[in-house]
Amino acid sequence: MKIKVINPNTTTSMTEKIAATARSVASPSTEIIACNPQRGPVSIEGHYDEAMSISGILEEVRSGELEGVDGYVIACFGDPGLLAARELATGPAIGIAEAAMHAASMISTRFSIVTTLSHTKIIAAHLRHDKILQPHSSNKSRSFGLGRGGASQRYYCSRMLSCSRRR
Repeated sequence: MKIKVINPNTTTSMTEKIAATARSVASPSTEIIACNPQRGPVSIEGHYDEAMSISGILEEVRSGELEGVDGYVIACFGDPGLLAARELATGPAIGIAEAAMHAASMISTRFSIVTTLSHTKIIAAHLRHDKILQPHSSNKSRSFGLGRGGASQRYYCSRMLSCSRRR
């Protein structure tokens, strides 16, 4: 099985960390292809950066389809471009926010979202409100179906790249 893990930003050091983590949990028979777009934001720290990353994500999915990739992981907690990626992919396309919320909902009836940046709390609030609290509204939250599981959102760092360097 081939899984393409797409880091939507252009920071290769972050992509390398994502690749190492994905490979550490993948089955030995699973090939992990970690990538990032050639163009786009160096870090995704808000709505603008998310929007600027989507064309790169979709290019990676298109090329993955030509390479025979079986599934995709969008490695950004805002899940930018997820629904568009699903339209292009013949296999599953999963966002890490959606996956994390589904996993959390199996462990507890309530959970919090911890984000890295103070100004991305609005994105976490969007995830919490649109994707959890209103699962049957007319937006993309329908696919999450998590009911009222999200309790709060928190942040712990001031800039994404500085958080990445702490590891």
